Amino acid sequence: MQTKMTHLKFLAGFLLIVLVIGISYHWSWFHRFKEQSSDSSNLGFLGEHFLVSSDLHLVAAEGLKYQQPSITQGSRTDVVSVTPWLAPIVWEGTFNPTLLDAVYHKKNISIAATVFAVGKYVMFLRNFLETLDQHFFVGFRVHVYVFTDQPKEVPKVKMAAGRELIVQPVPSSNRWQEISARRMEIIQKLIEEKIQNKVDYIFCLDVDSKFHDRWGTESLGGLVAVIHPGYYKNDRSKFPYERRTSSRAYVAPDEGDFYYCGGAFGGLIPEVLQLARTCRKNFEDDAKEGIEAAWQEESHLNRYMWINKPSKVLSPEYLWQDFKQREAEIRTIRFSGVVKNYNDIRPN
Repeated sequence: MQTKMTHLKFLAGFLLIVLVIGISYHWSWFHRFKEQSSDSSNLGFLGEHFLVSSDLHLVAAEGLKYQQPSITQGSRTDVVSVTPWLAPIVWEGTFNPTLLDAVYHKKNISIAATVFAVGKYVMFLRNFLETLDQHFFVGFRVHVYVFTDQPKEVPKVKMAAGRELIVQPVPSSNRWQEISARRMEIIQKLIEEKIQNKVDYIFCLDVDSKFHDRWGTESLGGLVAVIHPGYYKNDRSKFPYERRTSSRAYVAPDEGDFYYCGGAFGGLIPEVLQLARTCRKNFEDDAKEGIEAAWQEESHLNRYMWINKPSKVLSPEYLWQDFKQREAEIRTIRFSGVVKNYNDIRPN
């Protein structure tokens, strides 16, 4: 009888401990969730990849007039506008810019853009900055961060109200591959040290490019990728992924979704920070073993986005190539790499 009572007391005590732990856990989680939701400048628990995204709550302006949408008829029947994981693929004619701008103006968002102009690449800055001011998130607050080894050569471009240009000095390099490889490290530090409590979204762009048409709120999402214009009609076995199994950027010939550009990507600050941290670590771990991925940070970005699917995918309109003839499905070119001779601008 005494043994049975002892057993029951032990069982009751054990259940009490489990109950207390459960209540404490759920209260802690609720408190963290509430704290996270109420602070628009702190959008996620990166370790757990849990993000409370302001991008999910879209409020239209009352009284706004626009054409009725249809689920049976659309302006694009020549392209696919959704991925297998149900992320939108943005093409001209698949969105209403007036409606989207009205939604995001109510949110009072701000956007950062980063660009690297090292060595002779500084020659592309004026064209990049002037066309950015004309087409990139017009009417929104934009902070443009120029990373360069020649701060005095940055052109004085007058930007519209609500926009600022910030010049950040970086070391020069004798190898263009090193410049490319350090981008993720620099983007990570920029977010952690300067902007994660200042802006909502960030886009990382190539300087040897220019804007031709609108790049705006239709491009916003959690993690945003741009489909590379050189490979979007190819079988994935032909993509220039890193194919060596020894590299942390490795993607097998029968794996992968699309081939994404390293010259244009972005999204919410916590998502891009997670991407930059991961790609930087994988690049550095590869380097310790004497491995450099085929296309440096672009290879690591493609590996990352194969596992961590982008929540919005931008069509090749968002980074075309000036030397390419426009294809029939490309109704507009928004951002495009300019024609250049790499032998003239790259240090090696």
